[in-house]
Amino acid sequence: MVSTPRPARRILAIAAAVAAAAAGAVAAVTLVATPSQAATCNGYVGLTFDDGPTAGNTQNLLNALTSNGLRATFFDEGKNVQANPSLVQATKNAGMWIANHSWDHPHMTQLSTSQMATQIGNTQSAIQQITGAAPKLFRPPYGETSSALKSVEAQYGLTEIIWDVDSQDWNNASVASIVAANARLTNGQIILMHDWPANTVAAIPQIAAGLASRNLCAGMISPTTGRAVAPDGTQPPASQSPSAQPSTPPPTGGGCRVTSQVSAWNTGLTNNLTITNTSGSAVTNWRLTFTLPGGQTITSGWNATYSPASGAVTATNAGYNSTIAAGGSVGIGYQANHTGNTGAPTGFALNGVACS
Repeated sequence: MVSTPRPARRILAIAAAVAAAAAGAVAAVTLVATPSQAATCNGYVGLTFDDGPTAGNTQNLLNALTSNGLRATFFDEGKNVQANPSLVQATKNAGMWIANHSWDHPHMTQLSTSQMATQIGNTQSAIQQITGAAPKLFRPPYGETSSALKSVEAQYGLTEIIWDVDSQDWNNASVASIVAANARLTNGQIILMHDWPANTVAAIPQIAAGLASRNLCAGMISPTTGRAVAPDGTQPPASQSPSAQPSTPPPTGGGCRVTSQVSAWNTGLTNNLTITNTSGSAVTNWRLTFTLPGGQTITSGWNATYSPASGAVTATNAGYNSTIAAGGSVGIGYQANHTGNTGAPTGFALNGVACS
């Protein structure tokens, strides 16, 4: 993610992109395209691209986005910003948002706080020098975070952004797979993609068409909520929100539902969990208990705290999401190491009530 392991095939993907560019890439686009993918925006999603800017591929990606009326957030690495200032300016000129992804993609949680500050601060400065504005968003490499890292982020006024859906483009996902991953996005959610894979560029027209078919638009990521909103920072009217569409009322009494979305690679995985309160009353100060498959150990997480790191785990709410309304949902997730078993957890219970 990633932000995740960046395999050797990345070199091949970049080489292919460079060859395509040499064969006659489209000229740089500096005008912001009018969002044309949906006549009515019933919701907004966050398209994000990590690891750039990349010589030979970033401009192709910008061309694809602008020609399809899409805007996105680019989580750039400081060293790449320093090496490719013209591409950073092109990203800004194309109407994209530019965010911080560390200086050179280390495992941030293995650094001292001073090293964390250097990674983040130098990247802030490099981007601000070119664009005139310091980023407001930070995505930790590999999605690995900690309280110490969050403290350093806060010193720079940054909001930490992980993701809801992993496109797996870093893992040589096909165009069809990348398109399918985007099709899972719902209002407010964020997808992880990368700046360098040629398949990601090729998937953009189909991604735009898929969003249009569902009346979803590509929006910005709010520094306040960390969720996708309209490009001007507003939410769609309640009457247009997908959650306002007719649905079966939640049953009264206790109950909950949990879904898992596991994305695995080599010896690691991420799991995005959605907890839905199917009871007739709000759940406050929630705790979700579950059992991890053997051989899995949680290394980091988001939107909750996890203890212990293996076996029977308890995920405890963060301060900002401590209440789940009746019929409402909350998304949490974690990254874990594994020894071969990449299955989802079992035995979910919310404040002691078994979940389906």
